[in-house]
Amino acid sequence: MRKIADYDVKGKRILVRVDLNCPVKDGKIIGDTRLRAHAITIKELSDRGGRLIVLSHQGRKGKEDFLSLEQHAKRLHQLIGRDVIFIDALVSEKAVNAIKSLNDGDIIVLDNVRHLHCETEHPHGEGEIIHHLSPVADYYVLDALSVAHRKHSSVVGFSKRIPSFAGDILAAEVEAVEKVRHGRDTTFIFGGSKVEDSFEVMKRWLAEGRARHILVGGALSVLMLYATGHSVGDSLKYLEDSGLMEYVPAAKELVEKNKDKIVLPVDVAVSIDNKRQEVDVGHIKNGQIWDIGEKTIEKYKEIIANSHTIVMNGPAGVYEIDDFAKGTRSLLEAVAKSKAFSLLGGGHTLSALDRFNLNKKHFGYVSLSGKALIEYLCGAQLPGIVALDDNEKKFQLNDLHHPRRK
Repeated sequence: MRKIADYDVKGKRILVRVDLNCPVKDGKIIGDTRLRAHAITIKELSDRGGRLIVLSHQGRKGKEDFLSLEQHAKRLHQLIGRDVIFIDALVSEKAVNAIKSLNDGDIIVLDNVRHLHCETEHPHGEGEIIHHLSPVADYYVLDALSVAHRKHSSVVGFSKRIPSFAGDILAAEVEAVEKVRHGRDTTFIFGGSKVEDSFEVMKRWLAEGRARHILVGGALSVLMLYATGHSVGDSLKYLEDSGLMEYVPAAKELVEKNKDKIVLPVDVAVSIDNKRQEVDVGHIKNGQIWDIGEKTIEKYKEIIANSHTIVMNGPAGVYEIDDFAKGTRSLLEAVAKSKAFSLLGGGHTLSALDRFNLNKKHFGYVSLSGKALIEYLCGAQLPGIVALDDNEKKFQLNDLHHPRRK
């Protein structure tokens, strides 16, 4: 995979597709983990004299989190310490003129790419954004594994027109996942609410005999406890309302076939009047299951300490509430202390790291990706990465300044 770090960018107009998607509350972006990460790449390319056009999405049309990128541009300005100009346009003459007027080191952020119908709906990643912006750009950089699984215009379209590269973050994420993807004896820690994603990885790695242990928390643990005949108290309604009951037969079969690999909680923390109450899994009567219990924490910590490779995706419980944060925090701290190479992913995992002020340097790699990470671990060919590989064959760069198209 060709990396932009290996090429001279001075004076080049560079379309940089990042993932600045942030949580939103009351119309304001909150949490800037992705912004802080991408600010490093953007600043580095600016320092090298690149003329940067930043592309990203924020939320989905019709949802509360669907916003312009004006707030993101302001935050990037604060993080980078230089002018970052927001252009409230994408394919108009205003956007094209702004790109043409860039000087070395300048940075502009165009508006939310999902304003364009073609971004998500065109089957081949084409569309007006590709036709309008490709002629005024020299290079394209994809720097987000978190969007590489989508066949969206801004992810795969530019690679058909201009020389394209992986950014530093994408290159690092791919390298980290490759360390895990081709290994064996991996310990997985699955939590959160995205049961379907966890199922795919579990089935794949168990079938191939490459998973050493799978430690279960979050909604997945509730589902598997119920599937194996345990009462889950008031969490049964959650399973029903969330559409997770359809996974019960598959969960039961998976656990029965892999009893030596899948490790279920032996106790849980239920919410009684919004207070933590721990109970063994054989004695759950009421209350909602919001965390794993102390016995389970100790059991999981012992397995983590003896692991060689660890993948953690999703929190063990409702970590946002202090009374039910213990499981998630304890497991993260155990992973940080272990000698294993660890790969962490998922938006809530990132948020938990920030909430507990845990140093990301204590982990092997902290991915900005969720769904894309899961798909890549399952061996999927991600469209964004395939597009970069195809582009490298299409465009030969015989020197650092003048790309020659085949």
